[in-house]
Amino acid sequence: MTDTGTDITEHLIRDLLREQHPDLAEHPLELGARGWDNQVWRLGDDFAVRLPWATQDADALLRKEHAWLPVLAPGLPLRIPVPQRLGRPSERFPRPWLVTTWVPGEPADRAPATHPTDAAVTLAAFLTAFHRPAPEGAPEGRDRGGPLPDQSERFTLGLASATELGLIRDPDAVRAVWEDAAAAPDWAGPRLWLHGDLHPANILTANGTFCGVIDFGDLFAGDPACDLAAAWILLPDGAVDHFHRAYRPTPDAATLRRARGWAVLRALAGIHIGHAGVQGHPGGKPTWGPPAQAALRRLTASVRRR
Repeated sequence: MTDTGTDITEHLIRDLLREQHPDLAEHPLELGARGWDNQVWRLGDDFAVRLPWATQDADALLRKEHAWLPVLAPGLPLRIPVPQRLGRPSERFPRPWLVTTWVPGEPADRAPATHPTDAAVTLAAFLTAFHRPAPEGAPEGRDRGGPLPDQSERFTLGLASATELGLIRDPDAVRAVWEDAAAAPDWAGPRLWLHGDLHPANILTANGTFCGVIDFGDLFAGDPACDLAAAWILLPDGAVDHFHRAYRPTPDAATLRRARGWAVLRALAGIHIGHAGVQGHPGGKPTWGPPAQAALRRLTASVRRR
């Protein structure tokens, strides 16, 4: 159900397509995924329909993707969903919706990358190409990309809750990573384009490495450390250093420290969402817990080595 109380069904989507994009209405249609903000339905071999079904923020996020992704997609080394049509609100469905290209692959929370060097180089190549200076008018991050110390309350609450639930083995080590990251100098470079939400369900794999990136609803411009956190979240053991060597320009020490802080925040969120899924709570995703725990293990080990 959406927050408007409308069931999103195959019948509804076909009606919307017949009304607004009849040339696509008879393609095969099947549910692909239910995300936080949107449902994605595969449409034939080449397209997907993306409809907001939860938060009202999703409307603005879809319009943002429609405006910017066709500009950013050319030249990227991994496939991304490129908007093709913008569905207008109607009596049948009172919110905007998108038809995009379909990106094949399995989400990394269900099919993690297993080839460390290849995955690291592939992720670095994608982010090197994507992290270009953003123009005036590029969107701001909702709660990411600003000074890391602004997230201190979020970190404290997340660590305390996970520790109370028995999900963190060494909270002092996690706190040490955070404190080092929060003390790093702020980003002083240009505002760069960022995906903003590179967790395992938003990157796709095939044959042991990454093949696509999806869900650009959090697209914004800011500090690249927010995206560079993905190295600890997405890559297998032994791959982070390969990523840092392959990414250009080579991240400075302060940026890597901030990236560890953003990775801690993402790992804590994944641990909570994974725990909720194991407990059967609404919105929980049990596949998010293991990669988040692995990320915290790698992050705390990286601080101990220094």
